[in-house]
Amino acid sequence: MTDPRGWDVDAQIALLFVALFGVLALVSIVVALRSIADDDETAQRQIQLRRDLRALWLGASVFWVSWMLGPVGATLAFGVISFLALREFITLAHTRRGDHRGLILAFFVVLPLQYGIVGLQRFDLFSVFIPVYVFLAIPVVSALAGDPERFLERNAKIQWGIMVCVFGLSHAPALLLLNLPRFGGRGAFLLFFLVVVVAVGQIAQELASRALRLRPMVRQIDRSFSLRAFAAGVAAAAVVGAAFFWITPVEPLRAAAMAALAGGCGTLGELVMRALKKDAGVRYWGNRSSVTGAVGLLDRVAPLCFAAPIFFHAVRWYF
Repeated sequence: MTDPRGWDVDAQIALLFVALFGVLALVSIVVALRSIADDDETAQRQIQLRRDLRALWLGASVFWVSWMLGPVGATLAFGVISFLALREFITLAHTRRGDHRGLILAFFVVLPLQYGIVGLQRFDLFSVFIPVYVFLAIPVVSALAGDPERFLERNAKIQWGIMVCVFGLSHAPALLLLNLPRFGGRGAFLLFFLVVVVAVGQIAQELASRALRLRPMVRQIDRSFSLRAFAAGVAAAAVVGAAFFWITPVEPLRAAAMAALAGGCGTLGELVMRALKKDAGVRYWGNRSSVTGAVGLLDRVAPLCFAAPIFFHAVRWYF
């Protein structure tokens, strides 16, 4: 069998999308048919599974847009997604007038600077700009507003929103600009690989939890999360990663390890975000859309926000 890595870029893209959308269509049909036979007890899990499928469709679309727009256009597109996700996060967090300066800094200074640094490929500065400089600047700006009430809690919320919605997600377009040996100009394939294995890991975990009826490990946060279901999700991500090794610069075994790492981080990131939603008293980031304008975007990109930084630095350090 011919190694697809020897094909030209257009042929590789055609093969990717034939395989991806074919599998997506098949899985969507199976889920739709199973939902007809499900009883009321499994309705909530069916809803979550459909949300994960929508996230996978969205991820495939993001890959296509990223490839069509090129690195600059993709960086701008992810910047817009970060802006909307951060807005969604902040609208469901309690803030005070004294936080307005910090929020202006986050939306109109930190976010464009972070993506500007990505576009310039200054990856050393990119890695420390938010975790070091911004984390110190936000409480200083907040303190200058003169409002000490719940100071630590308010600043932690802003910092956490920036960390997840801006820092984490900005690593996705950074993959497009990585200049790896014998892999130049093909960073979009790494982004595709990341999005697919993260989504597959989540869907496999949900399916394993449904099929095995496992006892939840953290019932108060997520009734579908257990160690065995998590392991099943990681294993599924690894298998898919090994199958798609030809779009990466590594052999199947290392591709499987990279996929397992990304899939596991994405699932754990989703668990963390569910804990935050429980604390905020909402089921979905977008379930107050009539009041806040939130549309649930953060629900769909949250796993990628956690998996992208780990995957990016693992790939960069390896090479």
